[in-house]
Amino acid sequence: ERVDNPYVGADVYVNPIWSANAAAEPGGEAIADQPTGVWMDRIGAIEGNDSPTTGNMGLRDHLDEAVDQAAGQPLVFQLVIYNLPGRDCAALASNGELGPEELDRYQTEYIDPIADILADYADTSLRVVTTIEIDSLPNLVTNVGDRATATPECDQMLANGNYVQGVGYALAELGAIDNVYNYVDAGHHGWIGWEDNFTASAALFYEAANANGATPDDVHGFIANTANYSALVEENFSITDQVDGASVRESSWVDWNNFTDELSFAQALRQELVSQGFDAGIGMLIDTSRNGWGGPDRPTGPGPRTDVDAYVDGGRYDQRINPGNWCNQSGAGLGERPTAAPEPGIDAYVWMKPPGESDGSS
Repeated sequence: ERVDNPYVGADVYVNPIWSANAAAEPGGEAIADQPTGVWMDRIGAIEGNDSPTTGNMGLRDHLDEAVDQAAGQPLVFQLVIYNLPGRDCAALASNGELGPEELDRYQTEYIDPIADILADYADTSLRVVTTIEIDSLPNLVTNVGDRATATPECDQMLANGNYVQGVGYALAELGAIDNVYNYVDAGHHGWIGWEDNFTASAALFYEAANANGATPDDVHGFIANTANYSALVEENFSITDQVDGASVRESSWVDWNNFTDELSFAQALRQELVSQGFDAGIGMLIDTSRNGWGGPDRPTGPGPRTDVDAYVDGGRYDQRINPGNWCNQSGAGLGERPTAAPEPGIDAYVWMKPPGESDGSS
């Protein structure tokens, strides 16, 4: 039977290709033993396609290596499912190989072969954590219709239903394997932290969990901040703080968001997801692979209380121009190392996106 938190009492797979790349960098030996996600970002990756982080190792090669690392003890194998039709409809840098109408290819040429391979390892000591379709479903909330950020591509994916159907199919097929734990991607606080996005996204996640053969029981949890830069905790200011009568929410940086960081966002989203109908035992993952900020320039306290912008900008760890920015952000660094059960409701901090790997053109 599945355990409540797959990360507790288990080691986590170290990708030997990424580990060797990390060790080859100055100072990289310090982190080369850390676990990272294995990305299946195209059909060719299943058999091995000379990726920077997987080399010529296909999924079965990685699983065989994971079995060796496990040596009969529980070991988490982190697998990223990332190849929806019309993938990343709002982001040209990360769109995929399948056209917006190619749901059948997604199911038969991508998900089915992955499920067949994983099923061969169901009786091992591996706990396979699948993170399902990064940066997909929230696009159907924030980048459609009359939104200023709407794109024709996201409107098309909303209309044809292939994001919802694709995620549902992945959840159903992978969730049928006894040692697979599905975690659905849930964006980050700088994307869906506003009222108009927060509840609507949770409702859409529940819709996808009931689509194309899936049920909410196929969802073990959700992951926030995948391949993103949002600070885990902003310690120098709070969403409830005020400066001279002005709320922190009024600052240019927070911009009326309900959250200032990923931990508070993930914990609140978990409660909202339960209220939508998901099991009360669902857990959250937070990707901390590139959300460590500051180095010698990291603020040591709040900014001046001259006005709310000075207060927030002087104290915030996240040094981006805007919390919606991604793609190789200058000044970012490694966040918290992978850790099991670090906070209530959080199954683990993970490095799902391998540190050092480019996010695309910027």
